Amino acid sequence: MNVVYTSDLRPGQMFSEPVFTEGTNLLVTAMVPLRQRDINVLTTWGIEYVKTQGELIEEADDINDADEAVKALEAELARAIEEADSIEDLEEIAGNDNSDAISSKKTALMFSISDVRQNSGPYRAYKNLIEKLNKVLHNLKSGANVEMRDFDEICIKLLKDLSENPDSFVGFILGGEVTGNELAKSSVNTAILSAMMAQALSLPPQKINNIVSGALLHDVGMLRLSKGITEKKGGLSEAELEQIKSHTVHTSSIVTKELYGPREVNLIALHHHERWDGQGYPDKLSGNAIEIGARIVSVADAFEAMVSKKSYRNSMIGYQAIKNLLADNGRRFDPEVILVFTKIMGIYPIGSIVKLNDKSIARVVSLHPEAPMRPVIQLLTDKEGNILGSRDIQTFDLLTERTLFIKEAIDPAVYEG
Repeated sequence: MNVVYTSDLRPGQMFSEPVFTEGTNLLVTAMVPLRQRDINVLTTWGIEYVKTQGELIEEADDINDADEAVKALEAELARAIEEADSIEDLEEIAGNDNSDAISSKKTALMFSISDVRQNSGPYRAYKNLIEKLNKVLHNLKSGANVEMRDFDEICIKLLKDLSENPDSFVGFILGGEVTGNELAKSSVNTAILSAMMAQALSLPPQKINNIVSGALLHDVGMLRLSKGITEKKGGLSEAELEQIKSHTVHTSSIVTKELYGPREVNLIALHHHERWDGQGYPDKLSGNAIEIGARIVSVADAFEAMVSKKSYRNSMIGYQAIKNLLADNGRRFDPEVILVFTKIMGIYPIGSIVKLNDKSIARVVSLHPEAPMRPVIQLLTDKEGNILGSRDIQTFDLLTERTLFIKEAIDPAVYEG
């Protein structure tokens, strides 16, 4: 464990692994910036230091690293685009507290998706994938007969459904509408994101299949750990953290000795927590020595973890999760994979809820890879805050509608209750 003195902590600092107080209480999770009030609590209670197995990855003075990465990405994607105002607004988004008040009754109307309400179409396909995988995982945990082809069948269905509903699936991941079956949901989400990256990299079909299967299986070793550890809400001891890390070895054992899965699937399962800089586990591989599938799943797994609600924290909005990945700067993740992922997802991923410069609220429905700051949006409220009915909802392409631009990203959860 690394010791960091409270006097050295600054707002905006992030660590590559969770940070704990002197006991085993969690202060912040990996890749989540410290707030001033976090530091104030430590000072008030006389806590002199905190502990982490990770490293400081973002100094307060370097809080704009992600913004610079965004600008660099835009320069690569669209060197001629004129987005000065919106890019400057990235600073405001990072520190905005989203303090506007909207009633919880309005929230259900604003942020629900028609497919979700009707439990039909793409949402049904997405939900069925989670239910199918959950059943297989339940059988595996109970000792019932499970074969690799059970995962392969889900892989095939996932790729088919994804090809028909890519935008909807991303929206469901960010929306978090499915509750329960957490391991299955996380695995399906990771597999969807991994498939999108593998396809964008133009990998061979069989390799894409193996990557998706590896993503579906990547955390199955968690079934071999006690619930006391995997569902613990407080901080973990060093011994418990080591047990959590052992899940990759357990997963590898399941893939090779119980499922007799392909070697590539095993490497993805075993090495998805290896780091680009060689500081990961279990084998401390670095760079291209890590199987490309494991590098892809690593990014998908990290993004999924950030945007999913956990027992110890609320979910992170898609914009902030993308920003954190861009701020990695070749520490944990393959920079090429990060770039591909950002091109796919955009700065404001599909399904993101955003506030425009005229105070209207909208949902991102489509992207322009060449202009990531100007997606296609669908208005949910007008500039006076009136909720738009289904017949009144308007769609605007911000690439051509130059009088409008995104002012900030919004987490729908802040309006609930």
